[in-house]
Amino acid sequence: MTDPLTTETRTRLSPAIARFGTEETVAPMRRLKAGVLEADLDGGNLRYIRIGGVEAIRGIAFLARDKNWGTYNAEISGLQVDERADGFTVTYTARVGDSGQALSYAARIEGRADGSLVFTADGAPETDFLTNRTGFVVLHPLAGVVDHPVTIEHTDGSIETSRFPAEIDPACPFQDIRAVSHEIAPGVTLTCRMEGDAYEMEDHRNWLDASFKTYIRPLAKPWPYTMPGGETFSQSVTMSLTGEVSTGGAAGDGPATVTVGGPTGTRVPRIGLAVPAEWTAAALERADLIRAANPAFLVCHFDARAGHDAATIAAYVALGEAVGAPLVLEAVVPCEDPAGAPTDDPAVLERDMAALAAAVGDAPFERIAVSPGSDLKCTLPGTAFPPAPPWEALAGAARAAFPNVPIGGGMFSYFTELNRKRPPKGLFDFVGHSGAPVVHAGDDISVMETLETLPSTFRSVRAFAGDGPYWVYPIAVSMRANPYGAVPAENPDNIRQAMNRVDPRDRALLGAAWYTGYVAEAAKGGVDAVTLAAVAGPSGIVNAPDDAPRPWFDEAPAAVMPNWHAVALATALSGGAVLEASSDRPGVVKALAVETDAGRTLVLVNLTGEAVEVALPGAEAATGAVLDETTFEAACSAARPLPEAPVAWPLTLKPYAVARLTLG
Repeated sequence: MTDPLTTETRTRLSPAIARFGTEETVAPMRRLKAGVLEADLDGGNLRYIRIGGVEAIRGIAFLARDKNWGTYNAEISGLQVDERADGFTVTYTARVGDSGQALSYAARIEGRADGSLVFTADGAPETDFLTNRTGFVVLHPLAGVVDHPVTIEHTDGSIETSRFPAEIDPACPFQDIRAVSHEIAPGVTLTCRMEGDAYEMEDHRNWLDASFKTYIRPLAKPWPYTMPGGETFSQSVTMSLTGEVSTGGAAGDGPATVTVGGPTGTRVPRIGLAVPAEWTAAALERADLIRAANPAFLVCHFDARAGHDAATIAAYVALGEAVGAPLVLEAVVPCEDPAGAPTDDPAVLERDMAALAAAVGDAPFERIAVSPGSDLKCTLPGTAFPPAPPWEALAGAARAAFPNVPIGGGMFSYFTELNRKRPPKGLFDFVGHSGAPVVHAGDDISVMETLETLPSTFRSVRAFAGDGPYWVYPIAVSMRANPYGAVPAENPDNIRQAMNRVDPRDRALLGAAWYTGYVAEAAKGGVDAVTLAAVAGPSGIVNAPDDAPRPWFDEAPAAVMPNWHAVALATALSGGAVLEASSDRPGVVKALAVETDAGRTLVLVNLTGEAVEVALPGAEAATGAVLDETTFEAACSAARPLPEAPVAWPLTLKPYAVARLTLG
């Protein structure tokens, strides 16, 4: 039988696949307006609540999370929106759950022209509902909030005056909350009052989220917990204002203006790639493509509990030789007793370090980082860490086993865990943490917002770790491990969701834009080394077959992924002097300017799903190349940078485009 689909049809690239790696449709947000109040309605929840054009609250949402901290997607029905001159009303019903449990609720949002707002949710579980958290979440943005005054009203009516943390707080800065008040403009104070139970606030920046999050039900209470089937609940968030609101603060929608200045004193970090053990063979088959990206090092993960052994090390060595890159070992030290429980027994540490040294043998690792197995999982504030060797014992054992190799420490999990269990300053030769932008939310906007948090992350690590070498261990859009549950979420439907093990955007323009934005912030933040993406696999920079659905890539003759270009661009700029570069619309366009022996390079990243125009005052002659949906196929066809061509100003960047410009 003749295949009804021609090769041309099978390999046709859609804008959605180029931008997101998935054809999953996303309903557009709806702008709601009433007097000085504006908000975006997104799937039944509110984002970007603005007063007089100024972002006052990043979001208000009713969320339900499962026992692994995964967030359920709500099925909304009966949505009605009534917009009037004096206000707006939104009503709907929603259902969340899975094949084993479900919960339904009715929501109502009332917004008024004076800036006040009420969001209520009333419902009941249809079955017993096991959850780590179900209820309202209020997000305060970072701009105008970090290190600014705040007033907390507690559930007993007492008042606490304080400040939002400057450095990222490892615990909960405020607890037992009924209301939070802060100034959003001179003389204008916004108060969020939250009912239904006691609330507490966590520094959401710990997980890269660009907000302070106030949520229902304190973590001091047991979790997961069961909401009994049929037992009703009622929750609400009320927003009110005091003071005279100006209406002149709205940001425009015109061109983003980028300015370039003199040296900042920092340099673009060394750029490496992660090597997942299970993808070493696939990477070795494509070593020439990886070599072309010119990574400065390869970070090789080793965990004997996963069956890694001397053969794993030998495969890493073969890949390093084929790619021509030095090797860094990311070694999990099990520190478990015969029953598999964590232990701080020095004899067990000695046994495990000896086994690691035997597996490594004389393999030429440039550096070795070590971390106890128990630290791959999170430990909540106020609870005891599981038994593990103290940092000093771990560092000492590693140095004894590998006397001529720099020894690193920190967390192979996320910044959160490093912030909660900080190694003594100067103990290790380098310190680091991993990361992913999909811990709490899986939508495109939230993923790109995580870049806002990076200056706080880098500044906080420097505050407690000192000025020694600061490494970022493997980061990727896809989650390689889940510190907060059993495993990352599987993704057979190729959708956007929190905690994806295989996230479609890792092979799309959005992923390349996120990686480039991360490098831009790391360069400005003085980070010494960053491990981007991976050689192959869910976050791989080369096109290696996988069991997971990969639209277009499974049929197209693609050699590399778009993130190959993000890595190659970063390695080409590595070591260059970072210049002052800023955008007057930093949430829309990110700019990085670098001076190397070859001249000045300006990197521009469109952080949004809309085309944006960019202006450069006193625009100089420039040439450049742009990775976007029009160059996607050419970019993926070969492991080489896109050719440069003359650039005209203003420059229009398509959604999630990355521009590499050589300034004259």
